Amino acid sequence: MSCKLVLALMVSAFAIATAGTLDDNFEITWGEGRAKMLNNGELLTLSLDKISGSGFQSKNEYLFGKIDMQLKLVPGNSAGTVTAYYLSSQGPTHDEIDFEFLGNLSGDPYTLHTNVFSQGKGNREQQFHLWFDPTADFHTYSILWNPQRIIFYVDGTPIREYKNAESVGVSYPKNQPMRIYSSLWNADDWATRGGLIKTDWSKAPFSASYRNFKSVTSASAATSNSWLNEELDNTSQERLKWVQKNYMVYNYCNDSKRFPQGFPADCAM
Repeated sequence: MSCKLVLALMVSAFAIATAGTLDDNFEITWGEGRAKMLNNGELLTLSLDKISGSGFQSKNEYLFGKIDMQLKLVPGNSAGTVTAYYLSSQGPTHDEIDFEFLGNLSGDPYTLHTNVFSQGKGNREQQFHLWFDPTADFHTYSILWNPQRIIFYVDGTPIREYKNAESVGVSYPKNQPMRIYSSLWNADDWATRGGLIKTDWSKAPFSASYRNFKSVTSASAATSNSWLNEELDNTSQERLKWVQKNYMVYNYCNDSKRFPQGFPADCAM
């Protein structure tokens, strides 16, 4: 049996068509009432206070697909807080694809932190500032994950592409189905300026909001599987370069102090 056929069978086995509300697709997993489904399941909110944060996860698992979620982040002085939205499997050799939004003092930009784990190994961080205020309104954060690449999007603009580097000996997330997770939590030991700025609990509770989840998978109705081979066209590549030139604030592939013996092999892809 060919590798492509095996992949196709695995995708078919775990892919899910998404329809309905957030309540249909997600379940609140922790927070003792700090996470809420509102508006008949069309809106989900997470909150954080000095006692606890909160979180939710998808009811289904995904093996490849395109997912979109609209988020409105914690406004005002959000220093010390982290809003995480990510795909992950479980166990010591887990795979993971991360969006993490690191809060900041009022008027200072959020840092959008991205990472990719495969077989339990991460350390592939890229960080960005955004070209808008992510607390003023909802914006769409998307992940395309197929056997060739992972692309992170903000409002349809690609900000990062991570390519499959198995050809140079780097493992790639392709065998472990992942759930979608999100949480709002206190990380003031590292999140803002390396932990120098602490959470101001007088501003609590902090709150982030979610709506309009969508996914495209091989089981989705009335759609082709074109996303399984999707790549950036010339226009999208130019937009990616624009974001990385103007808004990227950290790239592990440029951190020579961190990798004095040479950059990781996947940086060459």
